[in-house]
Amino acid sequence: MKFAVIVFPGSNCDLDMYHAVKDVLGEEADYVFHTETSLDGYDGVLLPGGFSYGDYLRCGAIAQFSPIMSEVKRFAEEGRPVLGVCNGFQVLVEAGLLPGVLMRNRDLKFMCKTVELKVETNETMFTNDYALGETIQVPIAHGEGNYYCDEATLETLRTNGQIAFTYTDNPNGSVANIAGITNVQGNVLGMMPHPERAVEALLGGEDGKRLFTSMVKWGTRHATYN
Repeated sequence: MKFAVIVFPGSNCDLDMYHAVKDVLGEEADYVFHTETSLDGYDGVLLPGGFSYGDYLRCGAIAQFSPIMSEVKRFAEEGRPVLGVCNGFQVLVEAGLLPGVLMRNRDLKFMCKTVELKVETNETMFTNDYALGETIQVPIAHGEGNYYCDEATLETLRTNGQIAFTYTDNPNGSVANIAGITNVQGNVLGMMPHPERAVEALLGGEDGKRLFTSMVKWGTRHATYN
């Protein structure tokens, strides 16, 4: 499986994302800069964390207008896997690929620690390597990770099984303890915790690794799009 790691001005977790899929999983990966206009030849797209465009206006608000995002939208519309982590989640929300908003943390403080997540579904291309209801340890590092949506949207997320991960001890005030959601089709996942920082025991744990192996397993079961 060949991954495109999108790089915006201000991205700082692109190396972590690349390392997770290239060095740990042994899959193909390239850095693809925000100015590019094609994702031809790629099987999956990864939007990393960081502070794209300095987080000016709102986190992800400027990055959504980058040239590469039109191609990311097309990629997603074709049913291909798109993962956005932390700032990448914020970009996906701003681009309209996922519902809701990410607001300042409840206590108005940047948080950097390992948290426990509950796997709410293992029927997506991102979670098929987990057990339903399993709890995993994944780090967070954000100041604007407080996920919010209205009641109607929350009910839709629940009905469609779009809530992928929840916090067992909500660190930021997110509605319904939401840590990660997918789109209706299930091929776009946005999450605030960093699975790419939990792929090696040496770095404190490997629970995030199975998110990427889930993507690869899904990819091997489906013919390439290119």
